[in-house]
Amino acid sequence: MRVLLHTPLKPPDSPVASGDREMARGLARLLKQLGHSVVMPALSRVAPGVPPPERHLALQRRARAHAQRLIARWRTLPARHPDRFDLWLTYHCYYRKPDWLGPIVTRALGIPYVLSEASHAPRRAQGPTRLGHVAVERALAAADLVLSVNPRDFAGVRARLRPGAHQRWLPPFIDTRPFRAASGARRPTYDPPVLLSVGMMRTRDKLASYRVLAEAFARLGGRAWQAVLVGDGPARAEVERLMAPFGARVRFTGAVPHVELPKIYAAADLYLWPAINEAYGMAFLEAQAAGLPVVAGRTGGVPAVVADGVTGLLTPVGDAVAFAEAVAHLLERPDERARLGAAAAGRVASHHDEAAAAHALAASLALLR
Repeated sequence: MRVLLHTPLKPPDSPVASGDREMARGLARLLKQLGHSVVMPALSRVAPGVPPPERHLALQRRARAHAQRLIARWRTLPARHPDRFDLWLTYHCYYRKPDWLGPIVTRALGIPYVLSEASHAPRRAQGPTRLGHVAVERALAAADLVLSVNPRDFAGVRARLRPGAHQRWLPPFIDTRPFRAASGARRPTYDPPVLLSVGMMRTRDKLASYRVLAEAFARLGGRAWQAVLVGDGPARAEVERLMAPFGARVRFTGAVPHVELPKIYAAADLYLWPAINEAYGMAFLEAQAAGLPVVAGRTGGVPAVVADGVTGLLTPVGDAVAFAEAVAHLLERPDERARLGAAAAGRVASHHDEAAAAHALAASLALLR
């Protein structure tokens, strides 16, 4: 099939690193591995990022005209034209950045409509988020297949699907090979142990996670540790202020190209992220694939990618005291870190590698025939 991959939030070629971008890239790779062609014609592109809710009415109006142009062009294209597609797949659809185009285009052209990582939040049905919420409901009602990535979204999405539509589980996935390769260079432990966090430095939930992280560091007492923070963004100055009391114990790398991340994971002992309102966290998969145990907040889909007591430790989300206690526990027990890290690498390789995801995606797309 020729699959139009629509990414309303962030395109695969975005220069800004994020888990959303990596999942979009991963879906494109999986589709190609399965023998499908991936197309992203210019008319299917929308401005990346999250617009304020007050702009949604204007976006809805523009989307209708935009969709009609895309439909008209598709109908003029010869069957083998590189921009012609026979399946529409939208990655990431939620109330702040819904899919305005897909339901209109697929209905007009009579082609299958697939959503991956859609969420339905009834509490957004009123107030300024109402239009985005209604757009999500419209997309879910039009979908032939929804690939749910976050277990937290499964029931809410299921309730909005039309009779006969399919919903299938697609586990979050990465290409584990570079992380497994890098893990071969890891030392049994570093002195002092290296604590690693990888996350964008922006306001709202990310900054809240850095606040919990800083409070947890302050509670580690006289234990030996050093930390590496990978990431950048508009809130970096605030993150640096939070970490200033720890001086040279906390090192900032800034933004790092994704290809360089495996060796950074391999140079650490423990991966930390408080995960405030985290969907599931691609970095958790990367860290575990490299053999790192994890300490994380128990929220969203995080328990689906970090097995508590098996590949890491999960603590009540936002609880800096419990988070610090879990970090201290593992700082003092290198043998337990090694056990969790080995289990983490094995679990991600078997459950969250691209090979497992490709099998799940192929079986799901076969339902559309």
